[in-house]
Amino acid sequence: MKRLFFITGAPGIGKTTALLRTVEALKNMGFKVGGMLSREVREGETRVGFEIVDFETEEHGWLAHVNQPDGPQVSKYRVNLRDLETLGAASIRNAVAKAQIIIIDEIGPMELFSSAFKEAAIHAVNSDKPVLGVIHYRARDPLIYSIRTRDDAEIIEVTYANRENIHNVLINKVNQFLKEKTAMR
Repeated sequence: MKRLFFITGAPGIGKTTALLRTVEALKNMGFKVGGMLSREVREGETRVGFEIVDFETEEHGWLAHVNQPDGPQVSKYRVNLRDLETLGAASIRNAVAKAQIIIIDEIGPMELFSSAFKEAAIHAVNSDKPVLGVIHYRARDPLIYSIRTRDDAEIIEVTYANRENIHNVLINKVNQFLKEKTAMR
C-alpha cells in the first residue's frame, strides 16, 4: 500500500501550486495537515529567495536569500540553516507527532545541507502517516534515493499535461490510503 506521495518536475512547472491545492482540499475535508512549505519570494520580477512556512503555526522564516550573510551557497542564494532547522525541521517533527498528513516541500539541494532537516524527513517517511512532498528533480542524495526505492512510495512527475489535475490524483491517493488504514484497524 502506497503511503508516501512525492511529486517532482522541472522548475516552475507548478509543483508547489499542486501541493497547496492538495493541502487546501484535504484541510477542507477535515484532515489535520502539518509540515513545511517552501516558496519563492520575489521583489518585482526578481526572485530574491525562498521562505519556509510552518503549515500549523503559519510562522515564516527564510530558507535562503540573496542577502543571507552566511550559510551554504546554492546558486546566488545562501541557505539559512538556523531557520531551516528551528522552523522547517521542527514543523516536520511536529507534524509527525500531531498531524494526520505530513507535508514536506521540498527535499532539494538547499534543504539537504541540514542534518536536522534530513533527520526530520526520515522520521516522517518512517512514520505510519501519509506524507505528501516534493522531491527536487535533479538532486542526488542517499535520502532521496531511499525514498525513491521504497515499496510504499510513489513519485509522480508534474508536467504541463497533468499539472491542472495532479492535486485530484494526490487527494484520491491519500484518501485511499487513509480508508485502507482505517479498514485494517
